[in-house]
Amino acid sequence: MARWEGNTRERLERAALELFRDQGYDRTTVAQIAKHAGLTERSFYRWFADKREVLFAGDELQACLEAGIAEVPAGTGALATLMAAFTAVPQVLRPRELLVELRAVIVANPPLRERSLIKEAMLSEATAAALCRRGHDEQTARLATALGMAILGTATRRWVLGDEGGFPALLAESAADLLAVAADLPPAHPPAGHAPRAGK
Repeated sequence: MARWEGNTRERLERAALELFRDQGYDRTTVAQIAKHAGLTERSFYRWFADKREVLFAGDELQACLEAGIAEVPAGTGALATLMAAFTAVPQVLRPRELLVELRAVIVANPPLRERSLIKEAMLSEATAAALCRRGHDEQTARLATALGMAILGTATRRWVLGDEGGFPALLAESAADLLAVAADLPPAHPPAGHAPRAGK
C-alpha cells in the first residue's frame, strides 16, 4: 500500500490546518481554505464534503488494517493478529509534522474532537468485523480490538511525538505497558453459584 500522498489533497489539508490554527475552526470557510491552498472551491469539493472532513476523509488506515489482518497466518490469536497487522501502519500515516499540527487543532476544537471519536469508533467496528471473518467469536474480536486500539493509539502518539525506536518497537513497548497496568487487577472470582470454567 502506498504511503499517504497527493499534492491537491495535501495542499488543502495543510491550508485548512493553518487557518484553523491561526483564526479558529469556526471562523474558517471552505472558500478561505481553497484560496489559501491556491485552488478553487470546486477542487475542494472534489475531495471533501465539508471543512471538517478535510481532516478526516480517507480510509487508508482501515484498508491497511483489513489487508494486514487478512495476511496473518490462520490459527493466530486475535490480539496477535492485530499486533502483526499494526506493523504496516506507518506506511499510511500522514507526515509526522502534519500529524502534530492535526492533533493540536483537533484537541482545541470540540466539533473536531467529536468527529475524531466517531472515526475511531468506525475503525474499531471494521477491525472487529475483520477478526470475526477470520473465525474469532464476536466477544473475542471486540475485546482484542479494544486492547489493540489502545496499544496502537499509544504507539502512534509516541511515534508522532518523536520517541526513539522504530514503530514495531513502540508497539511492543506499548503492549508491555498495557500488560503492566492490567497486572494491577485483583484475581477474578466466579459469581456465586457459578463453577469455574474447565481449565481455569
